[in-house]
Amino acid sequence: MSVVTREDLLEWDRNDPLGPMRAQFRIPAGTIYLDGNSLGPMPRTTPERVAKAVEEEWGEDLIRSWNKHGWIELPQRCGAKIADLIGAAAHEVVVADSTSVNLFKLLAAALRLRPDRRVILSDTGNFPTDLYVAQGLIELLDKGHELRLVEPEKALEAIDDSVALVMLTQTDYRSGRRHNMAEITSKAHGVGALVLWDLAHSAGAFPVDLRGAKADFAVGCGYKYLNGGPGAPAFLFVAEQHQNQVRPPLSGWMGHEAPFQFDRDYRPAAGISRNLCGTPAILSMTALDAGLDILQKAGMTAIREKSVRMTELFIELMETHCADFGFELFSPRDPEIRGSQVSFRHQQGYPIMAALIEQDVIGDFRAPDILRFGFTPLYLRYGDIWDAVQILRDIMTEGSWDQPKFHKRQAVT
Repeated sequence: MSVVTREDLLEWDRNDPLGPMRAQFRIPAGTIYLDGNSLGPMPRTTPERVAKAVEEEWGEDLIRSWNKHGWIELPQRCGAKIADLIGAAAHEVVVADSTSVNLFKLLAAALRLRPDRRVILSDTGNFPTDLYVAQGLIELLDKGHELRLVEPEKALEAIDDSVALVMLTQTDYRSGRRHNMAEITSKAHGVGALVLWDLAHSAGAFPVDLRGAKADFAVGCGYKYLNGGPGAPAFLFVAEQHQNQVRPPLSGWMGHEAPFQFDRDYRPAAGISRNLCGTPAILSMTALDAGLDILQKAGMTAIREKSVRMTELFIELMETHCADFGFELFSPRDPEIRGSQVSFRHQQGYPIMAALIEQDVIGDFRAPDILRFGFTPLYLRYGDIWDAVQILRDIMTEGSWDQPKFHKRQAVT
């Protein structure tokens, strides 16, 4: 049985070095937000930053803002801030497009670097869009490539010299299980394969060390732990040694070595910038920039320490106070291989989550039966975790989840 009390957790909150960071986010009163792994909340500085970009930069300075306010360098500036969070050099990361588009670009570029191999290796737990993009590229290339899927636990042993590229999401979007980036990358390099990591549930959630792992490529989104807002631009990483070998499949003008010379023939820019394509989305990138500033102030080491403590607490409280209601831990119990989320399975997972959300405890549901809870230490309090579990216990005790309105599936779950 747990010996921790709500009073203990309120004391933890009073002594929490990250506690003051909560004031930098707009969290509705009474809401316990456990879905930052799907959409981060809005930083309080974002409306002012975006308003300035709209009213002053666009409204007053018009097209001059590309130079006067540095719009043209914003993809690289945001990329440098993200690089600090994922163990990369500033010149190895750029913000552009969506995660799916960036994945397509780097998949195609990587396969060009291994023209004699035909296998893309991934796992059955990968996020579906990653698999869809790979399938679409294989069809487009029509050169006999194969998307080979294995169980996540067997990814390491499946890497052999037939593989051109290993494409994995570091943190499983359903369970939060983490692949060992360094081990898998080393195994791939040992047989001559390249590796592309999806960091959608890693960047901003815990320290990532792309350079230390000698990773080749990576992509990630801006609207989860980076708090860039719905549909925020994504980012991509290309290791320095590959940058001038990569031939982007989407050869847009912003990736040209001299875009304002308006040459008829494409010549890729040197370095990471060749992976740009169209005109940057300045307003949404400005919102992302505001979110990144908060993460840089907090530091990933402190974020990870609190994340582990919070996820451990949540598991303990769930297994103490909700033990009789059929919940099964789906996330790894070992925090060393778990991201910043905890998932439980329940055969009535969808209506239970819907009932929780009506009580302003916001997590999300993943088919077929997974209740998913994200833990973002910048704004979440230990007391919130206690309250969330008690609300869930009451919902289960009273059976209030079993109402028709909670069983009706929404378009977004």
